[in-house]
Amino acid sequence: MTMEKANLDWSNIGFGYIKTDYNVRCYYRNGQWGAIEVSSDENIPLHMAATCLHYGQEAFEGLKAFTGKDGRIRIFRAEANAERMQATSDATLMPRVPTELFVEMVKRVVKLNERFVPPYGSGAVLYIRPLLIGTGAQLGVHPASEYLFLILVSPVGPYFKGGFAVTPYAIIRQYDRTAPLGMGSFKVGGNYAASLRANKMAHDLGYSCEFYLDSKEKKYIDEAGAANFFGIKNDTYVTPASTSILPSVTNDSLQRVARDLGMKVEKRRIPLEELETFEEAGACGTAAVISPIERIDDIETGKSYVFAKDGKPGPWSRHLYDAITAIQFGEAEDKYGWITMLED
Repeated sequence: MTMEKANLDWSNIGFGYIKTDYNVRCYYRNGQWGAIEVSSDENIPLHMAATCLHYGQEAFEGLKAFTGKDGRIRIFRAEANAERMQATSDATLMPRVPTELFVEMVKRVVKLNERFVPPYGSGAVLYIRPLLIGTGAQLGVHPASEYLFLILVSPVGPYFKGGFAVTPYAIIRQYDRTAPLGMGSFKVGGNYAASLRANKMAHDLGYSCEFYLDSKEKKYIDEAGAANFFGIKNDTYVTPASTSILPSVTNDSLQRVARDLGMKVEKRRIPLEELETFEEAGACGTAAVISPIERIDDIETGKSYVFAKDGKPGPWSRHLYDAITAIQFGEAEDKYGWITMLED
């Protein structure tokens, strides 16, 4: 039976939180995960001494569900997100959420909120936010004994209002998002808190996002805001290798698709001056898939690196974006095994 869709203006919902019907939860107590619980409450009962509040024992993920051209709902790369959260759990001494439990809860929450999955062709999708937090009370700096894993969902529009369109970025040297060998390669909230000042600075200067150089030497490309960077030249997809960059599921997907489209792929350190040689550049992540970069301005030196002289995304960026989204919306074969189909 087809569920009647929520009464929303799907083409104009923006990228924010919209209340849906249910979230799903699972508690870790006495050394094991319990049963999956369904809740309609948007609030969490939380002890004031919970480790997530005091010592940052917290991890989250982001993935999406899509209504395909055939009307069926597809979830993109749930297993990869589960594996990345497991790596973050190891780094923060939290229990791993087993892949099977993670995927089951993702499917359950999407099914429960099926009427909020935006229709095909609307430009909107269902954003899925898994969250793992330490809930046990602890005043000493130690891991908690109890944890909560929950997943909430919200329909969202394009991350940037213009959708797949070029935007300017600014190199911000005053602040670092993270440090080498620190927590930068894990999806914890602290990394995003550390980016807020630089992000606001870039916005205040009229840029869409901040752009980071490596924290140690300020000589190499690190990340583009909260997204991975890639540059394209000579039919080669080049993305930074760094111990402080979050391994993006989207970037991994783009690299695999790029090879199949006949491109070479290089993951290596990228000196700042190499920006001059790229024909195209972009930021990639779950929220926008690809955000093509118009130019990167070094506001300290006055140097500007321009990638879209005509104000339009480059051809390779367009090919890559179209290839990924075609898989997500069921318009192309999923030969990679990335899609989890929601049962009708």
